[in-house]
Amino acid sequence: MRIFKVFLMLAIFVGVAGCSSKFKSYNGPEVTQVVVHKGARKMHLMHHDEVLKSYRIGLGFAPSGHKNYEGDGRTPEGSYVIDRRNPNSEFHLSVGISYPNPDDRKFASSQGKSPGGDIFIHGRPWKNRKGGQDWTAGCIAVTNREIEEIYAMVRNGTPITITP
Repeated sequence: MRIFKVFLMLAIFVGVAGCSSKFKSYNGPEVTQVVVHKGARKMHLMHHDEVLKSYRIGLGFAPSGHKNYEGDGRTPEGSYVIDRRNPNSEFHLSVGISYPNPDDRKFASSQGKSPGGDIFIHGRPWKNRKGGQDWTAGCIAVTNREIEEIYAMVRNGTPITITP
Protein backbone atom coordinates (compact mmCIF):
# COMPACT_ATOMS: atom_id res chain seq x y z
CA MET A 1 0.00 0.00 0.00
CA ARG A 2 2.83 2.40 0.84
CA ILE A 3 4.55 1.79 -2.50
CA PHE A 4 1.25 2.54 -4.25
CA LYS A 5 1.04 5.91 -2.47
CA VAL A 6 4.63 6.76 -3.45
CA PHE A 7 3.95 5.89 -7.08
CA LEU A 8 0.71 7.86 -7.03
CA MET A 9 2.45 10.95 -5.64
CA LEU A 10 5.25 10.59 -8.19
CA ALA A 11 2.71 10.30 -11.03
CA ILE A 12 0.90 13.43 -9.83
CA PHE A 13 4.19 15.35 -9.59
CA VAL A 14 5.28 14.30 -13.09
CA GLY A 15 1.84 15.17 -14.45
CA VAL A 16 1.86 18.64 -12.92
CA ALA A 17 5.46 19.29 -14.02
CA GLY A 18 4.56 18.22 -17.55
CA CYS A 19 1.71 20.73 -17.67
CA SER A 20 3.91 23.72 -16.86
CA SER A 21 5.27 25.54 -19.86
CA LYS A 22 7.34 28.60 -20.51
CA PHE A 23 4.73 29.63 -23.09
CA LYS A 24 1.97 31.56 -21.35
CA SER A 25 -1.18 33.05 -22.80
CA TYR A 26 -2.44 36.61 -22.38
CA ASN A 27 -5.95 37.87 -22.99
CA GLY A 28 -5.77 41.38 -21.51
CA PRO A 29 -5.48 44.82 -23.09
CA GLU A 30 -3.05 45.16 -25.99
CA VAL A 31 0.46 46.32 -25.14
CA THR A 32 0.73 49.41 -27.36
CA GLN A 33 4.22 50.47 -26.24
CA VAL A 34 7.16 49.33 -24.14
CA VAL A 35 8.94 52.09 -22.20
CA VAL A 36 12.37 51.53 -20.63
CA HIS A 37 13.93 53.99 -18.18
CA LYS A 38 17.56 52.92 -17.92
CA GLY A 39 18.45 55.19 -14.98
CA ALA A 40 15.55 53.87 -12.88
CA ARG A 41 16.17 50.28 -14.07
CA LYS A 42 12.45 49.98 -14.91
CA MET A 43 10.50 48.74 -17.89
CA HIS A 44 6.77 49.39 -18.35
CA LEU A 45 4.35 47.63 -20.67
CA MET A 46 1.79 50.25 -21.65
CA HIS A 47 -1.73 50.24 -23.05
CA HIS A 48 -1.81 53.79 -24.38
CA ASP A 49 -1.32 55.91 -21.17
CA GLU A 50 -2.02 53.06 -18.73
CA VAL A 51 0.80 50.99 -17.22
CA LEU A 52 -0.18 47.32 -17.49
CA LYS A 53 2.96 45.85 -15.90
CA SER A 54 6.29 47.14 -14.60
CA TYR A 55 9.55 45.25 -14.17
CA ARG A 56 12.93 45.85 -12.57
CA ILE A 57 15.57 45.30 -15.24
CA GLY A 58 19.24 44.68 -15.74
CA LEU A 59 21.19 46.33 -18.56
CA GLY A 60 24.50 46.06 -20.37
CA PHE A 61 27.65 45.89 -18.25
CA ALA A 62 28.37 49.55 -19.14
CA PRO A 63 24.87 50.92 -18.54
CA SER A 64 25.40 54.67 -19.04
CA GLY A 65 25.02 56.18 -22.48
CA HIS A 66 23.71 55.04 -25.85
CA LYS A 67 25.09 51.95 -27.56
CA ASN A 68 27.52 53.20 -30.22
CA TYR A 69 29.17 50.04 -31.50
CA GLU A 70 29.53 46.32 -31.02
CA GLY A 71 31.21 45.33 -27.77
CA ASP A 72 30.74 48.60 -25.86
CA GLY A 73 28.48 46.90 -23.28
CA ARG A 74 25.81 49.57 -23.53
CA THR A 75 22.06 49.25 -23.98
CA PRO A 76 20.72 51.39 -26.86
CA GLU A 77 18.66 54.52 -26.28
CA GLY A 78 16.00 55.75 -28.66
CA SER A 79 12.91 54.53 -30.50
CA TYR A 80 12.80 51.02 -31.90
CA VAL A 81 10.24 48.23 -32.36
CA ILE A 82 9.93 44.67 -31.13
CA ASP A 83 10.82 42.82 -34.31
CA ARG A 84 11.38 39.14 -33.52
CA ARG A 85 11.18 36.48 -30.83
CA ASN A 86 13.31 33.50 -29.94
CA PRO A 87 11.52 30.61 -28.22
CA ASN A 88 14.80 28.66 -28.00
CA SER A 89 16.91 31.44 -26.54
CA GLU A 90 19.95 30.65 -24.40
CA PHE A 91 18.32 33.22 -22.07
CA HIS A 92 15.08 31.21 -21.57
CA LEU A 93 12.93 33.29 -23.97
CA SER A 94 13.68 36.55 -25.73
CA VAL A 95 12.04 39.29 -27.79
CA GLY A 96 14.19 41.25 -30.21
CA ILE A 97 14.64 45.00 -30.45
CA SER A 98 15.21 46.52 -33.91
CA TYR A 99 18.63 47.97 -33.02
CA PRO A 100 20.55 49.15 -35.03
CA ASN A 101 18.47 51.70 -36.89
CA PRO A 102 19.89 53.69 -39.86
CA ASP A 103 21.28 56.44 -37.57
CA ASP A 104 23.01 53.83 -35.37
CA ARG A 105 24.60 52.23 -38.45
CA LYS A 106 25.70 55.63 -39.82
CA PHE A 107 27.37 56.67 -36.56
CA ALA A 108 29.19 53.37 -36.07
CA SER A 109 30.35 53.43 -39.69
CA SER A 110 31.70 56.97 -39.23
CA GLN A 111 33.84 55.58 -36.40
CA GLY A 112 35.01 52.66 -38.53
CA LYS A 113 33.14 50.18 -36.34
CA SER A 114 30.20 47.80 -36.46
CA PRO A 115 27.05 48.94 -34.60
CA GLY A 116 26.48 45.40 -33.36
CA GLY A 117 23.02 43.93 -33.08
CA ASP A 118 21.09 41.10 -31.45
CA ILE A 119 19.68 43.33 -28.71
CA PHE A 120 16.89 41.55 -26.83
CA ILE A 121 14.69 41.64 -23.77
CA HIS A 122 15.43 38.25 -22.22
CA GLY A 123 15.53 36.08 -19.14
CA ARG A 124 18.51 35.03 -17.06
CA PRO A 125 20.37 31.79 -17.75
CA TRP A 126 21.54 29.63 -14.89
CA LYS A 127 25.21 30.57 -15.49
CA ASN A 128 24.37 34.28 -14.85
CA ARG A 129 22.09 33.71 -11.85
CA LYS A 130 24.50 35.59 -9.55
CA GLY A 131 25.88 38.03 -12.12
CA GLY A 132 24.71 41.25 -10.49
CA GLN A 133 22.25 43.74 -11.92
CA ASP A 134 23.97 44.92 -15.13
CA TRP A 135 25.60 41.92 -16.75
CA THR A 136 24.37 41.70 -20.35
CA ALA A 137 26.27 42.71 -23.48
CA GLY A 138 23.66 45.45 -24.12
CA CYS A 139 20.34 43.66 -23.71
CA ILE A 140 17.55 44.20 -21.18
CA ALA A 141 17.30 41.39 -18.64
CA VAL A 142 14.38 40.30 -16.46
CA THR A 143 13.68 37.09 -14.55
CA ASN A 144 12.69 33.97 -16.44
CA ARG A 145 9.18 34.14 -15.01
CA GLU A 146 8.88 37.76 -16.16
CA ILE A 147 10.10 37.07 -19.71
CA GLU A 148 7.43 34.38 -19.99
CA GLU A 149 4.83 37.04 -19.21
CA ILE A 150 6.43 39.63 -21.53
CA TYR A 151 6.75 37.08 -24.35
CA ALA A 152 3.00 36.42 -24.12
CA MET A 153 1.97 40.08 -23.83
CA VAL A 154 4.17 41.91 -26.35
CA ARG A 155 3.68 41.39 -30.08
CA ASN A 156 6.08 41.98 -32.95
CA GLY A 157 5.71 45.54 -34.22
CA THR A 158 5.18 47.01 -30.75
CA PRO A 159 7.14 50.28 -30.37
CA ILE A 160 9.79 50.41 -27.63
CA THR A 161 11.29 53.63 -26.31
CA ILE A 162 14.49 53.42 -24.29
CA THR A 163 15.44 56.53 -22.32
CA PRO A 164 18.56 57.36 -20.30
